[in-house]
Amino acid sequence: MEIRALSQAEQKYTYSQSIQLEEQTGSIGHFQGDFCTSGYGFYTSWFDFKKKLKTDEFKASLDEVINALREDKGLLHNRHDMAAFVRKNPESAFKGSYCTEYGFRVDTDKYAFLLRCNPKKGDYNFYCYCYVKEWLDKHMKNAEKGIRFIDVEYKEQFHIPDGGKIIITYEWGQKAEKTCRFIDECHTEVGGYLYHICEFAERMKKDGHSCVPKPQEPPSTQKAPKHKENER
Repeated sequence: MEIRALSQAEQKYTYSQSIQLEEQTGSIGHFQGDFCTSGYGFYTSWFDFKKKLKTDEFKASLDEVINALREDKGLLHNRHDMAAFVRKNPESAFKGSYCTEYGFRVDTDKYAFLLRCNPKKGDYNFYCYCYVKEWLDKHMKNAEKGIRFIDVEYKEQFHIPDGGKIIITYEWGQKAEKTCRFIDECHTEVGGYLYHICEFAERMKKDGHSCVPKPQEPPSTQKAPKHKENER
């Protein structure tokens, strides 16, 4: 079973998404877990998203993937083996929400399993987000087009990549950064709220606000840190 490091675009899908994105990507649900204080336990919790996609076929695929990753020296065997695994795959490291994390993808014929890992004692050590592979890949391909921002006359003002940010300047002078996600060519999420791109332009004009793209940050070049043996 092939396991590879996540691409930068795939890293975004190892976190909970909005309902719109969960629907479009074929999200089935996710589980999270840890290796206990000892580093050798295996405690997990499952969270449904779309129960009708949690078929017997999916359950069999999930069991196959997890059992393979639980083998000796595997990513999910224990905390020590996870730390060793990420050291051997430094390209998997990325800047997570509060620390360096490590992302991997495993595919079966119909499903994609995206894992976000952190071999640090005291934290959840892994999250696995489960998708219908065809739906996820189709959405990600469309998201490569990026997000358009237009004026009220439907003229394009600028373009940002999926997951990029804009800086809104409110009518009273305050500024705010908002992360934006691609939904489709005419819809986007701005700071977690869904808009038609024309609706967003009209709202900006009506309220006297303006927005510009935030300069894109360079890709993360996180490196896997060394993990002490006493954290086993």
